[in-house]
Amino acid sequence: MFCAKCGAPLPEGSQFCDRCGASTTAQTNPAFAQAALATEPGKTSGKALGSLITGIFGLLLFPAAIVAIILGHISRSEIRKSNGGLQGAGMALTGLILGYAGIAFIPMILIIAAIAIPNLLRARIAANEASSVSSVRTIVTAEDVYKSNYLVVGYTCTLSNLDGYGESSPSADHALLIDSQLASGSKSGYRFVLQNCMSYEKGGPGKFQVLAYPVSRNQSGVRAFCSDETGVIRYEPNGSADDCLAKGEPLQ
Repeated sequence: MFCAKCGAPLPEGSQFCDRCGASTTAQTNPAFAQAALATEPGKTSGKALGSLITGIFGLLLFPAAIVAIILGHISRSEIRKSNGGLQGAGMALTGLILGYAGIAFIPMILIIAAIAIPNLLRARIAANEASSVSSVRTIVTAEDVYKSNYLVVGYTCTLSNLDGYGESSPSADHALLIDSQLASGSKSGYRFVLQNCMSYEKGGPGKFQVLAYPVSRNQSGVRAFCSDETGVIRYEPNGSADDCLAKGEPLQ
C-alpha cells in the first residue's frame, strides 16, 4: 500500500501517512498510488543541495570539502531509500566529486605556495635593498648640492630640509632635492637617518652620515647601508646600522 499524495509505502491498516500526514482511508487501490507516485515529483534533498554548495567552496576551503563529502554520501543514501520521494542524486554526486577534488587540490596549492612564497620574499627583499642603495645615493648627492647652494649652512642633518616638493622656490628649509616619501625617513621597507652632522657654523669642512636599515629584518630587507661626505656607500650583511659605519664593506 502506498500514499496517494507522496507515494511513500504504508503499513497495512495505517490511517495516516507517516511522511506527509495525508489520510489513507480511501487509499486501497495500489494502481492509484503508483500513478500518484509517478505524476507527483519528489522533493529535492536539502543535504544534496548542501553537498553541491559546500563542494564548490571546498575547492578553496579544506573543511568545506569534508562537509561536501559527508553530505553527499548521506543524501545519496536517503535518496535511494526514499523510492522516488526525494530528488537530487545528481547534485549529491556533483558535490561528492567537488569535495574529493578539493581534498586533492588544496594540498597542491599549499605545496605551490610553500615554494613560491619564499621566492617572492627574496625578490621583494632584493628590490627593497636596491631601492635603499639608490635612496642613500640620492641623499648623498642632495647633501652635496645643499652644501653648494647654502655655503653658510653647509651639510644639513635634517631630511626635511632636503624636501620641499610643492614649494614655490627652494630654500635652506625646503631645498627641493629629494621626494617627500624619502624625506619622511621611511621608503621601500627601509628607515633612513641623517646623523653626526657638522656644518660650517660649527667649524671645519662639514660632515654627515646617512644610515639605511630594514624596518623588519629578513622581511623588508637584510642588509644595512650607510655613507658619508666621502660618497662611498657601504653595507653590513646583518642589518646593523652601527656596524655598517664601523666596519661596513664598500658596495661594489
